[in-house]
Amino acid sequence: MRHPFRVLLASLALAALPALAQDVYKIDPVHSEVSFKVGHLLAKTSGRFTKFNGTIKVDSANISKSSVEVTIESASITTDNEARDKHLKSPDFFDVEKFPTVTFKSTSVKEVAKGKLEVTGDFTMHGVTKRITFPITNAGTQPGMQPGSVVAGFVDGALSLNRSEFGIKTFPGVVGETVAISLNVEAGKVSASAKK
Repeated sequence: MRHPFRVLLASLALAALPALAQDVYKIDPVHSEVSFKVGHLLAKTSGRFTKFNGTIKVDSANISKSSVEVTIESASITTDNEARDKHLKSPDFFDVEKFPTVTFKSTSVKEVAKGKLEVTGDFTMHGVTKRITFPITNAGTQPGMQPGSVVAGFVDGALSLNRSEFGIKTFPGVVGETVAISLNVEAGKVSASAKK
């Protein structure tokens, strides 16, 4: 039988050990891109969002304990055409006054091959939340432009969404149902946070 005093000492010793940490990165929107492509009649139209932010927590010892949270401002959508952008922001499409943000919060991160990740989480757009999974490449880290800074890259992310599943069902036959999304992210390291 273990002596209670020894158990107490062991517990105190474990509590005194430093907590393992996750590296915390903030997405740099200036050097990142959230873009999309959707069919229009017989061609395709491209666009992007210019205002977004997010936090990436990377556990290099156990990538499955990493996490991602992203918020996109719906009104920052641009297709380089003012009239079309105004229409996309209207109730016909994104209805940005009612639904000002698009969000993603991961529930799991899985490394399926060296540097190749599958990120699963809850994606909310137009007031509808669905669980999605997308592949992305962990490009690693390197020193940033500022002395002592570190940046991480997550590139070539790709997923397809059915817009009608998020309640955007206008102009069938004119605007395609499937929207192809491309993700390329550069993020700056801000700190290391203790694991819970």
